[in-house]
Order: sequence, then C-alpha cells, then structure tokens
Amino acid sequence: MGKDYYEVLGVSRSATADELKKAYRKKAMQWHPDRNQDQKEMAEEKFKEIGEAYEVLSDSQKKHVYDQYGEEGLKGGMGGMGGSSGGYSFHASDPSEIFKQFFGTNNPFGGMFGDDDDFGSMGGMGGMGSMFGRSGFGGMGGMGGMGGMGGMGRQRGPRQPPAVVQPIYCTLEELYKGKTKRIKITKKVLAEDGQTTKSQDKILTIKIARGFRKGTKARFEKEGDQGPGIIPADIVFEINEKPHDRFEREKNDLIYSRNVTLKEALTGVTIEVLTLDERLLRIPVNEVISPGYIKTVSGEGMPLSKTPEKKGDLKIKFNIVFPRELSSDQKQALKNVL
Repeated sequence: MGKDYYEVLGVSRSATADELKKAYRKKAMQWHPDRNQDQKEMAEEKFKEIGEAYEVLSDSQKKHVYDQYGEEGLKGGMGGMGGSSGGYSFHASDPSEIFKQFFGTNNPFGGMFGDDDDFGSMGGMGGMGSMFGRSGFGGMGGMGGMGGMGGMGRQRGPRQPPAVVQPIYCTLEELYKGKTKRIKITKKVLAEDGQTTKSQDKILTIKIARGFRKGTKARFEKEGDQGPGIIPADIVFEINEKPHDRFEREKNDLIYSRNVTLKEALTGVTIEVLTLDERLLRIPVNEVISPGYIKTVSGEGMPLSKTPEKKGDLKIKFNIVFPRELSSDQKQALKNVL
C-alpha cells in the first residue's frame, strides 16, 4: 500500500495552499536530519517523505493523479494526462531543495558564523568578494587612477566599493533575550610599502539587542579589504531568523498553533505553552473555539527593540480536529444537546 501523503503532512484532503505550507514548515523542521543526529537514518527518510508529500499535494496536476491512483499510480505512470498516451510519471525532487525554497538555506541549524558556539569565522574578505560577483576588494585597486580616463585629464579621489552584506542567523530565543556574537574575519591590509597587501585576522563583535527583527543591519565601516588607491568597503551583517519548532513571528507577535479535538473546542481546554525564556504558561480557553478563532495573550510576544520592557502578544491559532466517524448513539447524543 502506498504512502498517505495527507497523513504524512497531517492535513485534511481539503487543505488549502497556506495550510499545506504551514504543515510542511512544521514537519520539515521537526524531522530535519541535522536536528535528529541520534536517529539520522529515520529522520532522513521522514524528511524525504515530507518533501515528497508537499511537492505532490501542492501541485494540482500531481494531486489529481495521486487522489485517483495513489502513490503507485503517481510513480508508475497511471492516468494519462493532457491527452498523452504515455501517461504521467512522478519523480520526487531533492527534499533539501524544497526546504531551501522555504527557509533560504539547506541547514538552518548551523552555518558559517558558528551561532551555536557564539564565535565564528567569515574567512578571507577577498574570498567573500566572489560570493557577491566580485573578485575581492584587492582587485579593485585601479580605481584610484581613473583621472586620465576618457581624456578628461583630471584626478579623481579614491572610491569605496559597495558594502558587503552577509546574513547572520539568529534563533528566536537569541532575539528574545539578546546576545553578543563574535565573528573573526580575515581581510587584506596594506603592507608597510603601501602597495602590497597581507592577510590579517580581526574580531568583530555584534550586539544582538532584544527584539531585533529580520532585516536589522549592523554596519562596520571600512572593515573590508584594503588596497592601494581604494577606500575599504563597509561590512554589513543582516539579521535573519532561524525557523522555530514552536513559534512563528509576525513583527512583535508570536504565533503558536495548536490542534484541539471537537470536544475541547466545544467544552474548553487549558493550553500549555513553553515560552522562549522557558516559562510554562497555562492558558485556560473556556470560550467556544470556532474555525478561525485566535486566542490573544497580551504581553507574551517578542520584546520591542526600542523599548524592550514592552512586548507584543502571543496569539494562539487553533486547528479543530474532527472525529473520523460517529456512532448512531453519539450522533443522537449530540443532537440532544446542541
């Protein structure tokens, strides 16, 4: 029997595109192999299944074939499509590429900046230049001598190359509590003769203030490669948020999603939420939970960067899980009380 892609993602057959994306994010984060080193083989298989399930269910053509013929039909070429006599055969994409489309990286749990160690290395600044379509700042040394260009005959001053922008990935916990990161860069500096260069290491310290958002920039002026006739470029680090297994961030609010049974939705439930600073909130929900209902807990979101003593809100979104079937007695009992 083939895989149940709906069960793999934990969604209903009528799931919307947004629901599929949300389910994929949650499951992919849960089973990313780099997060499950103790059971990596199983995690790799799960991760592959999750990517495959999303790829099929998010594509109307693939979903149509799967709904009619199942996994075997999808991969075996059953169900000719678009009038093609040869049928349709599906081959799953690389699950890491699907993950990268969502999160911008194959591995959000590590990176070149050594986030887990609070210390990392950027390598040579000249090498970084190639990442941005340049050959390194040292290669731009001729810019100071442009005075005679085009017969204009006047000397121009040294020019500064564009800033080098690099992402620095932070967890929500780091952005909630604040953190200091130290990054070692290796760059070219002018030697004593003023013409040749040599390599030099330097430590840059970045203070991640509480409440920083994605896109916040830390600029280090003129810390790029030195060279004759040029002004060193600025280095800019841009904050990016690592995906989180419990929360999504919307500006200063935190979004927490929770499945509830139909019984809980109608009669009440207490929701337990582990906060980013490791407090356990017990939130009673006594009102009827209808589809689309959001429970707001004031002051339990992210700190505001300019006034970190103030916080946004925690918003709890509910997914009501309906029973697959009811007995006649259960149906009658519901009719009697509703």
